[in-house]
Amino acid sequence: MTDTVRLNLQFNGKTLVFDRLYTHVNIATMTKDGPAYGAVKDGVIGVTDGRLAFVGRMADLPQNHSASETINKHGQWVFPGFIDCHTHLVYSGNRAAEFEMRLKGSSYKEIAENGGGIISTVKATRTASEDELATAAAKRLCHMASGGVTTAEIKSGYGLTLNDELKMLRAAKKAGQMCDISVTTTLLAAHAVPPEFAGRADDYVTHICCDIIPETISQGCATAVDAFCETIAFTPKQISRVFDAAKKHGLAIKLHADQLSDLGGGGLAAKYGALSADHLEYASEASVQAMAKSGTVAVLLPGAFYVLGETQKPPVDLMRKHGVDIALATDSNPGSSPVSSIQLMLHMGCTLFDLTPEEALAGITRNAAKALGLGDRGTLEVGKRADMVFFDIEQPAELAYWVGGVVPSDIVRAPSSLTQS
Repeated sequence: MTDTVRLNLQFNGKTLVFDRLYTHVNIATMTKDGPAYGAVKDGVIGVTDGRLAFVGRMADLPQNHSASETINKHGQWVFPGFIDCHTHLVYSGNRAAEFEMRLKGSSYKEIAENGGGIISTVKATRTASEDELATAAAKRLCHMASGGVTTAEIKSGYGLTLNDELKMLRAAKKAGQMCDISVTTTLLAAHAVPPEFAGRADDYVTHICCDIIPETISQGCATAVDAFCETIAFTPKQISRVFDAAKKHGLAIKLHADQLSDLGGGGLAAKYGALSADHLEYASEASVQAMAKSGTVAVLLPGAFYVLGETQKPPVDLMRKHGVDIALATDSNPGSSPVSSIQLMLHMGCTLFDLTPEEALAGITRNAAKALGLGDRGTLEVGKRADMVFFDIEQPAELAYWVGGVVPSDIVRAPSSLTQS
């Protein structure tokens, strides 16, 4: 009997009773050790009360079991529900005009410095109501969910006032409820300097630390804080102030780091024990080493790399060398990454950033869960949430091989209200 099955028996006692049993399924558990993809061929998965109660081979399923429903999957592959660990889904309007400007030669930096970029979306988002933002975000989120996403992180950052940032975070939670999908929310007030604080970035940082973060905690609107460390946004010194305030109030840390230049953002994130540092095209080896030591996940965002026409790739070989876990996400936003397909990120992660298909899949399952601090999902193991996505394919690499992905044959989501065990 396998170790997995012994764990199953310990979890369930002598008699295994399931709400639902999925039989004759090839299981990509995506656990870190063992065979490629953590594969279990001709397997069976039992679900009880929204959690995985049995994961193993058909041959190891004890005879003394019962199930309210049994579903024969006839050799399909099942994966942990996909996790999009970096999105900006709540906003109003679009930036198609800026897309045209970039095609005519304007850089992302030039557009931002001339009143475009993030600030243009801020203006549109401030005028939208909370319900309007939630409805628009839900359309995007439900489209993501149709491709197998069962958990998504959604950031604020297009309000840049106390009331507008809170409005965005509430809208993100509403969108999750509307799509019946698990959503985590992140405060990204340090995304850009708002127009009313032009030339006074330090004063705006003070406002974030003294007003926006405390009220976000008071209203229970977010579990993490993020910031944009870049020459067109905030300096490491300013971000350190934001992170000090976040730590004081018990928020987890994330950082947009080293996307357009090397400001040591990866190292700064590591210094604060950040869950993740995201983008990282210009990250130095010193930053990568610091991230390895702190356990900070590298979240790579090939959609933005592609749309902005960047040429500097993130240092994936250094991340492998030093043992940094790599995640992938859509970075779905109206400007630099108008992307809604997590499966497309699998393909781009391989073709643009030289990841293997297995590394890419770990990037939207196991490592994406770690990037959000969610230990109850990301792999198919006993006790984890029963978030699963099934595909009628012959091998796991097909999900990265097909440009744009494969339509799931079935998606199973644990109740969004299920708490972490």
